[in-house]
Amino acid sequence: MNELNRFKEKRKMSWQPYVDEHLMCDIGGNRLSAAAIIGQDGTVWAQTPNFPQLKPEELTAIMNDFEQPGSLAPAGLFHGGTKYMVIQGEPGAVIRGKKSGGGITIKKTNLGLIIGIYDEPVTPGQCNMIVERLGDYLIEQGLSATEVAARLRLMLLRILVSHKTH
Repeated sequence: MNELNRFKEKRKMSWQPYVDEHLMCDIGGNRLSAAAIIGQDGTVWAQTPNFPQLKPEELTAIMNDFEQPGSLAPAGLFHGGTKYMVIQGEPGAVIRGKKSGGGITIKKTNLGLIIGIYDEPVTPGQCNMIVERLGDYLIEQGLSATEVAARLRLMLLRILVSHKTH
């Protein structure tokens, strides 16, 4: 495994507990159906094994709706080929969608998207609470893009140094 692949795996591993322990937490005996944390460029940071792959055009439409709230409403929100009716969210911060028997919540953070998908008996409010609280927590941590980039460079440097010494 080359250094870049090790770096990507390390980054993925560091986000996975947020998905496993926070997004997939027990909600009165139930859980979200699938969840992920992805970069705003579509790079998967962490996900459940069954998380539907986000198509590039779907990501573009989602990011456009964060910039121009309401742009998804006429055609609907698509994620992994599934269509959701857009319901009231928070302009520029949260997109919520509903389909028969379930739905989706997408929270935008400084650098990424927190996505939760649910099926009944999980309620829209439960999904919203889980996804949005984690997103708010990550935003409150206040890591700017510069700080994250510096931390990632340091991590990569450590990987490279460790590789050269072995």
